[in-house]
Amino acid sequence: MTQALPPYEVGRLAGAVLDSVGTVVVGKRDSLELVLAGILAGGHVLLEDMPGLAKTLTARSFAQALGLDFRRLQFTPDLLPADVTGSFLYDQRKGDFAFRAGPVFTNMLLADEINRTPPKTQSALLEAMQEKQVSVEGVTYRLDPPFHVIATANPIEYEGTYPLPEAQLDRFLLRVSFGYPTAEEEWAILQRRMARRQEEATLAPVVDARTLQMMQGALESVAVEDSIGRYIVALTSATREHGAVLVGSSPRGSLALLLLARARAAMAGRDYVVPEDVKDVAIPALAHRITLRPEMWLRQVNPSFVVQEVLTAVPAPASGALPTYARHD
Repeated sequence: MTQALPPYEVGRLAGAVLDSVGTVVVGKRDSLELVLAGILAGGHVLLEDMPGLAKTLTARSFAQALGLDFRRLQFTPDLLPADVTGSFLYDQRKGDFAFRAGPVFTNMLLADEINRTPPKTQSALLEAMQEKQVSVEGVTYRLDPPFHVIATANPIEYEGTYPLPEAQLDRFLLRVSFGYPTAEEEWAILQRRMARRQEEATLAPVVDARTLQMMQGALESVAVEDSIGRYIVALTSATREHGAVLVGSSPRGSLALLLLARARAAMAGRDYVVPEDVKDVAIPALAHRITLRPEMWLRQVNPSFVVQEVLTAVPAPASGALPTYARHD
């Protein structure tokens, strides 16, 4: 089993990774923190935003700073499942079929414009994302850890796109948007491009794959007090009872809140979760797991607004008690 690091060391390393990525992706610290929290929590991240807002750059920069093997797969309408997972090809020299691994066999896979490929190909990623394995013609291949998918999607183009089904959206630990930069941030992007004197920005590794696994292991020692655990459950349950919601978040949403809150605590150098950790990740963790009633689209109600209303309505705990599962320590 991989050795874990103390939370304060996770916080120091996470800060160094974010500083490194921040030299390339300008002015989006809050969003970058959420992406890193998703990676530390062992999950997959969906970046949903307009074209040209550094989604692909973010994925590549994190892969470089974390010292991970990186593959980029451009999803298109004619992409086949075998193009994702790999396939058996006939080897004439050996007179037998040999498996040629697809791009999913990596540490970090960028699934670019994932909503441009048909559901059959989208589903080829489901097993890899959930089970960390790939099955091809009855043979199962394990994916080496760490394995993370960062997928990008354009929320406004519906021509030639296939909306992600709820089951696949649920596999993403969180959904993050960047938004447009301010005028000063955009000017900084231009300045850095001129100073670099080349198109590509390359980052030196801050950590490596083994250190990342140790950072991920540290999250297991981050304590979650009972009242905060019940607060997480109350938030998720409230999404199911909201008047604008047809289908609320599944228990996987509660798990996402728990894992991401632990990651936020560790990134802050703490070995315990506070209610603010949960609040910070509630919208990215829950909004994409909610299906609104059809009439809500006409009123332009957004799932994010529903989660915000839930956060306002559900009282946050104010308790310093130890979690029951930790009292024997």
